[in-house]
Amino acid sequence: MSEHNHHDEGAGIERELHDPISDKLVALEPLDLSKIHTVDDMVRAMAKTAFTGRQLGLAADVLEAMARDKEAFVVMTLAGAMTVAKQGLIVADLVDAGIVKTIVSTGALMAHGLVEAAGKSHFVYDEKMNDVELYEAGYNRVYDTLEPETNLNFVEGIVAKILEKWDADEVMCSYKLNREIGRYLHEHVAGRGILKSAFEKNVPVFVPAFTDSEMGLDVALHNRKRIKEGRKTIDFNPFLDLEYFAENLLKQVRLGIFTIGGGVPRNWSQQFGPFIELRHRRGGEDLPLKRYHYGLRICPEPVHWGGLSGSPYSEAISWGKFVPPAEGGKFGEVFVDATVGLPMIVGAVLERLKKNK
Repeated sequence: MSEHNHHDEGAGIERELHDPISDKLVALEPLDLSKIHTVDDMVRAMAKTAFTGRQLGLAADVLEAMARDKEAFVVMTLAGAMTVAKQGLIVADLVDAGIVKTIVSTGALMAHGLVEAAGKSHFVYDEKMNDVELYEAGYNRVYDTLEPETNLNFVEGIVAKILEKWDADEVMCSYKLNREIGRYLHEHVAGRGILKSAFEKNVPVFVPAFTDSEMGLDVALHNRKRIKEGRKTIDFNPFLDLEYFAENLLKQVRLGIFTIGGGVPRNWSQQFGPFIELRHRRGGEDLPLKRYHYGLRICPEPVHWGGLSGSPYSEAISWGKFVPPAEGGKFGEVFVDATVGLPMIVGAVLERLKKNK
């Protein structure tokens, strides 16, 4: 193409260059470390930057909105090894502050949290030991961290005391067992922990995939012991969890969800909207269609892998799980490791709430 023809081809294109101020665009600001003195200072400054930094800053605004909305009932969902990764006290802080009203978790996360709450430690993985050696030494590896088998034996002793006293005429479900573990920690352990805070604040803790956990195995083994002794076994009914969770959420004015990772806890909590809609549509129940108004999730999984952990809230709107933004829905999504994002976001919001009490 000649220069002349190229010029002619573009000659008819005239752009009207806009003024961003007139268009009311928001200007970004350089992150000035000399002006940052608190976690909240950092997070607010990151909100005026770009990429994941801006996501994190905007996410704190969503959590703050949930926390300040006195009519919002916030569900926190937990997946991944967050208690092994020493994030348990942050969850306890959210419960103690009255922000989180219900927890839905993996069983493993609660079991490792019980280890921590009972005063035992997790340890840094020594890369000089291979996994065969770790097994022989009784060290269970979670990525770069070790959970000694002796820890799990110790907390099994705590769970055993609770199971021994369990009246076999009372059907068990996860929130009932977690409440009793929290009661035990409240009465016998000085340190802090998720289940202890949850008991003290009357926050139910649900583990939908209960048998996929150390505590689930503890109950299974305990029932085998009861059989050997000729005693009545404990019945476990997960539908009691589902119904109690739904009953609680139906009573609320507005709902919020704060999700770490994805997995069963996220989906189980999000299916509340479809469950209520199906009860109305198929079951003929006179129920209001309730969906989550607020949503905040921290998870680095990309959407193109196709898993629930990486799926955006916009996808969940199509399932009737969330209120669309046009109708008042407020959402934040941060694609970062939760051991980085969770302390920053929660730390900033707790500072904001303390300042404006």
